[in-house]
Amino acid sequence: MTSNQAPMSHSHLVRYGTAFALSSLFAMVLVTSEAQARDRSSSITGSGGKSAQRHITRAAGSVNTSTTGPNGKTSSRLVNRSAAGATATSTGPNGQIMSRNTTRTDSGSSTTITNSAGETGTITVTH
Repeated sequence: MTSNQAPMSHSHLVRYGTAFALSSLFAMVLVTSEAQARDRSSSITGSGGKSAQRHITRAAGSVNTSTTGPNGKTSSRLVNRSAAGATATSTGPNGQIMSRNTTRTDSGSSTTITNSAGETGTITVTH
């Protein structure tokens, strides 16, 4: 503070202190909520006693999901997204794999899907 500035009044100090405390609290809640939303697991048990589990992990632009069924077989799905496009790979409980690759441009998008046998199909959207 320079010598020609008046000291802050008590009401200004209270207002600034309250604003700082509220913004800090909001930031802590936001960070905590974001961290909790990134990793989720769930389990369900049917009337016959068999159970299934699902685990989901989220990060910036990606989602990774793994599911284990009551028979012990696992399936998974990995998705990555960006402004330029998206990729997804799914693996079924018997090892079959499907992938999807999407490319976006200003004039539209193109998606290619490939199955376990290597067969492909392409969908093009123009706008």
